[in-house]
Amino acid sequence: MSIKITVNGEEKEIKQGLNLAELLAELEVDPEVTVAKLNDSMVPQGELAERDVESGDNIEYIFFMGGGAFDLTEEEIERYSRHIILKDLGGTGQQKIKDAKVLVVGAGGLGSPVAFYLAAAGVGILGLVDSDHVDLTNLQRQILHTTEDTGRPKVDSAREKLEAMNPNVEVKTYNQYLNKDNVKAIIADYDIIVDGVDNFPTRYLLNDACVMAGKPLVEAGILQFSGQLTTIMPGEGPCYRCIFAEPPKEGAIPSCQEAGVLGAIAGTIGTLQATEVLKLITGIGRPLVGRMLVYDAKDLSFREVEVKKSDKCDVCGDNPVITELMEYELSCNLHQQAEA
Repeated sequence: MSIKITVNGEEKEIKQGLNLAELLAELEVDPEVTVAKLNDSMVPQGELAERDVESGDNIEYIFFMGGGAFDLTEEEIERYSRHIILKDLGGTGQQKIKDAKVLVVGAGGLGSPVAFYLAAAGVGILGLVDSDHVDLTNLQRQILHTTEDTGRPKVDSAREKLEAMNPNVEVKTYNQYLNKDNVKAIIADYDIIVDGVDNFPTRYLLNDACVMAGKPLVEAGILQFSGQLTTIMPGEGPCYRCIFAEPPKEGAIPSCQEAGVLGAIAGTIGTLQATEVLKLITGIGRPLVGRMLVYDAKDLSFREVEVKKSDKCDVCGDNPVITELMEYELSCNLHQQAEA
């Protein structure tokens, strides 16, 4: 006599009377490298033979790929199961994500989606730098914050949301303005840095600090209906100064406060930044090193621009002239810790 069950989303007909261990054997699945879920419950390996399979049951199994040791709890295995079943990621990749330390500079338009997705993905330590407070004008794009957060430090508001989403992630906050005196110490403990700022002085400072420290930097910017994204890998590809040698003159480019920005643009570009970070952590795919992705929301189009490392770059060239961190003067509304 047979019964019908669902296994990993596919309906199957099996003989009646099997327990979960026997079912896995029938499916030629090694229980030593597999975690099984019966209906709504994860089943410990030692209890597989004690769980009978009945008609209508839903069984899901996920397995670790790539070998190695893992330090994932049963709750984490279930939480990240859609990652673990990915062929190119598996348990090895999820463990790398758990072990990673990522710093997001700016808890605003770009920093919000970046931090949300990195926390959801299970990044072990997530740092946030921002000295600003939540303002009502932030809320059409800065989705880490709510109306009730108005007036609160952004890092406090952000930490509250991220910890509520995923208590497995350790959120470290820096309620201070990033400058040449503190940037080295702040980025020192992190594997990857994410640029979510909206002013040129901080952008150039962060680029220079990451180049000097050899830290990967996922760089992005948004304005009005467009955005751009690139990944800076010191020693392997161009830095921000290779592309834009010096900041533009004051007033040449309007700020978001002056020219506006469509809120959803921040979500698009920030999500791409988070994707780049996860690729760098896991080694999956080809990062945007030596390439800049330009997004036009009006046409809903992307174009890729090749960018090359400059031998004459002031900070990463053959004969760098910038060997110590320097700061450009901030003007008007750019004194806030920028957050797109």
